[in-house]
Amino acid sequence: MSRNQKSDIFTNFTTEVSTWLGRPLVFISALGVLALWAISGPLLGFSDTWQLIINTSTTIITFLMVFIIQNTQKRDNLAMNIKQDAMMRKLGINDNDLIEAEDASDKKLEARIKKMQKKAEKSPNIKSKRKK
Repeated sequence: MSRNQKSDIFTNFTTEVSTWLGRPLVFISALGVLALWAISGPLLGFSDTWQLIINTSTTIITFLMVFIIQNTQKRDNLAMNIKQDAMMRKLGINDNDLIEAEDASDKKLEARIKKMQKKAEKSPNIKSKRKK
């Protein structure tokens, strides 16, 4: 099996899992499991084992979800960058600071935001929209 096929399998898996986990029924089911666990507390005497069950379960689920979320966010971010780059090329925007913004430091990005906000305030189109 080639590296691309393995990557595609993981990509497909994380996409499907994140789509499935984002559904309301899954959230309601998780609340149900927590309710059952809480109700079972008095029946089990709030024992160490009772506490260990929820602690271990949530730790394992959280650990695995971090990787799924990271993968899907990374792909979404890359796709958004590709789309924005294509729009910038189509519009003829050749500002290297904008094109390479994802590689800039936080300070450079904050300075760029302030610069763009000042330009927006000076723009007649922005001012006319604010007056309406």
